[in-house]
Amino acid sequence: MNATMRAVVCESWRPFDELELTRVSVPPLRHPEDVRIEVRHAGVSWATTLVVAGKYQRKPPLPFSPGTEVTGIVLEVGPQVSGLVPGDRVCAVADFGAYAEQAVIHRRHVFKVPDGLPLDAAIALPISYMTAYGALLWRAKIKAGDRVLIHGAAGAVGLGAVDIAQAHGCEVFAVVRGEEKRRFLARRGVDHVIDSTTADFQAVAREATGGRGVDVILDTVGGSVFERSLRCLDEDGRLLVVGFVGGDIATVATNLILLKNIAVAGFNLGQYVGWGVVDERARFAARYGQGMEQLLAWWCEGRIAPVLHARRPLAEFRDAMRLVTDRQAVGRVLLDL
Repeated sequence: MNATMRAVVCESWRPFDELELTRVSVPPLRHPEDVRIEVRHAGVSWATTLVVAGKYQRKPPLPFSPGTEVTGIVLEVGPQVSGLVPGDRVCAVADFGAYAEQAVIHRRHVFKVPDGLPLDAAIALPISYMTAYGALLWRAKIKAGDRVLIHGAAGAVGLGAVDIAQAHGCEVFAVVRGEEKRRFLARRGVDHVIDSTTADFQAVAREATGGRGVDVILDTVGGSVFERSLRCLDEDGRLLVVGFVGGDIATVATNLILLKNIAVAGFNLGQYVGWGVVDERARFAARYGQGMEQLLAWWCEGRIAPVLHARRPLAEFRDAMRLVTDRQAVGRVLLDL
């Protein structure tokens, strides 16, 4: 008889709350470089609601278990896997399949978590921190002294961006919603924390910079925030588009780009992960791996500090997602398996 496991399953494109927790067959290793992981924690991400609704750019084959971030213990490795053995503590990024008791993931996407680092908080690194890392370092090329404004700074990617910008000696402007989030960021030593429910980020940035504006903006929101951010950049500034949690996709005022000599760039982490064994985008995977190793090293050195907001058992996956979609979370929400 085939072994089975608990998993949240998406049978057809549907709202997240209509997913079901059931038992499915344990997935086999399909490639000699695959790694089987006993999932201890899975990350809860707003983007997953788009995936299960069939509205994301990548559509897993139905039926599937959603979820893209895993931490756990290596159970089995394929014959061509090196550097990992059963019993290793790891974090990993998956195309899908994280909301299950076991996940099978290609070796290039699995990273050993050093002893002394908490396995649960490592859930923040493979996607949230790596998105911030790639946008700020590969696209914006931040340096010490840069003035960096981060929208959604209390969210998963936003907190990663705050940590990375601070670690590089940047002057950080963190935009959040609500007094609780403002206090949290202030306690982390952020230079300027802006509660968008009571203050205008453009006005604060303009006053703090003597009217010049900021050098870099990371936009996770989109819509009118993007349009106003263009006007908040100093000359030669860079605006990074990494998400649209506000729901609206803005159009670009190209006259501002020209007149202010500014740059607008997108950052899609999926292009660097390199899904699948023969996916042509795997040519970027080495760079992704280097970024993960750098983040793990910075964490060991205390230069970054991933934050967990809440955790729920797998059976409460709907409640866990509501914490994210209601924008209650400060940092990551995870599922315990």
